[in-house]
Amino acid sequence: MDYQFAVDYILSFADYERLPRSAVVFDLRRMEMLLDRLGKPQDFAKSVHITGTKGKGSTSAMIASILTQAGYRTGLYTSPHLLSINERIQVDGKDITADAFARLTGLMKPEVESVNNFGEYGRLTTFELLTALGFLYFREVGADFQVLEVGLGGRLDATNVIQKPEVCVITSISYDHTDVLGHTLTQIATEKCGIIKPGCVVVSAPQHPEAMAVIERVCQEKEVRLIRVGEDVTWRRKTSGPEGQSFVLSGLTGAYDLTISLVGEHQVENAAVAVSAIWALTERGVQISHQSIVQGMAQVNWPGRLQILRRKPYVIVDGAHNADSSRKLMKALRQYFKFNRLFLIFGASSDKDLGGIVAELAPYPDKTIIVRAHHPRAVNPETLVSEFARYGAKAEIIEEVPEAVESALSQANPDDLICATGSLFVVAEVMEHLRKGNKRITHGGV
Repeated sequence: MDYQFAVDYILSFADYERLPRSAVVFDLRRMEMLLDRLGKPQDFAKSVHITGTKGKGSTSAMIASILTQAGYRTGLYTSPHLLSINERIQVDGKDITADAFARLTGLMKPEVESVNNFGEYGRLTTFELLTALGFLYFREVGADFQVLEVGLGGRLDATNVIQKPEVCVITSISYDHTDVLGHTLTQIATEKCGIIKPGCVVVSAPQHPEAMAVIERVCQEKEVRLIRVGEDVTWRRKTSGPEGQSFVLSGLTGAYDLTISLVGEHQVENAAVAVSAIWALTERGVQISHQSIVQGMAQVNWPGRLQILRRKPYVIVDGAHNADSSRKLMKALRQYFKFNRLFLIFGASSDKDLGGIVAELAPYPDKTIIVRAHHPRAVNPETLVSEFARYGAKAEIIEEVPEAVESALSQANPDDLICATGSLFVVAEVMEHLRKGNKRITHGGV
C-alpha cells in the first residue's frame, strides 16, 4: 500500500469532522474490537489524556515538548490537522513518516474489514482509524509516553480506550458541540469527565463553578486526586508581546520562570495546566528536571493559534470557533499587537454558535470579509452577513479564501492587521495560500 492510497483509504470512512455528527454512531466497542485484533497497542506506553473545550491542543503540545526534553520518547496524538494528516501523529515533535503511515495502514486494513463485517457496533470512522494508527506507531517506535488529545467530548471518544492513564487533564470547558455533548455545562463536563479512571491524577484548568462541581464530584467518586490550576497552582505574568510572553509559575514543586512563544492570556493558563500535569507525573516517580520544563516550554510550537504568518501588515490566523475563544482572540489582538485598522476574514461551520461568535467579533473589525471554507459543514456566507448585520456591522462576501486574503492585502496598509478565524479549515486555507505564494511564514506568536 502506498501513502496516497493509505490516506484515501482512511478518509473513505465516515468523518465526523466533516459530516453532520448525527450521522455518526458513537460506540467504543468497535474501537476496542479493532485494537484487540491489533494486539492492544494502546496499552504499550504510559498515557496522559487531555480533554476540554479550548486549549487541548496547545496543552498537549506543551506536555509532549517537556517530556521529549526530559529524554523520553514521546508520542503526541492531536486533531484536526492543518496542512497534512500526518501532523496528527507525532513522535518527539516529528510527524509520522509517509512510509510508516502507509505500512501501518496496510497492516490495519484486514482487521478493519473484519470489524466492519461483524457490524454489530457500527462501522469504524476516519477518526477511529487514525487513533488506532497512532497507537500502532507509538508502539512501533517504542514510545515511553503517549499524550492523547480527545477528539470530541471524552466518554465515547476513540481515545478513551486507555485503561490506566497516569494523568487526566481537563482544560477550560465552555459551550461547543452542544448537539452531541449537551446544552448545559453540567452535561458537557459530564461527558468530558468520562476520561477519568481510578488510579490517575486529574489536573483541571480554572472552570465555571457549574463545570467544576462535576469535576469535583467525579474525582470523589473515582477516589482520585484533583489538582486545581488557579488555586493549587498560580502564575504571575512578567512580559508579553507579539513574539511571546514570560511568567512565573508557582505550585507543587516551587516556582518556575518560564517563557513561551504562544500569545494570549489563555496560553499562560494552558501552560500552567501543562506544567501541573508534569508535576503530577514527577510525584508518580517520573524523572523530569527543572531545566527540561523550562526548555520544553520555550520550544513548544502550536501552529494555527494566534500565529503570525506575515508582518507589515500583520497577517494572523487563529482557530477560534466558539464564543469564548472568539472573545479571547479579540482581547489578545488588542493586548499584544499594535495596529491601525483590523481586517477580519471569517468563515465558520454550520453547527457552531454563530450568534455567540459574531457577537464577540462584530464590534472590532474595520472591514469584515466572509468566506466559505472547503468543507461540507461550512455555513452559507449570506447567513453570516445577516449575523453581522444584527450588530450593525457590514460584511462583504468573497467565498474563496485565497481571493479574500489577496483582497485584504491589497487594501491594508503596513500598520494594519489582517486576522483570519472562525474555523481551522479557514486557517489551513490561508496558511496554504500564503505558503504557495512563497510569502514568509513565521512561528513567533503561534
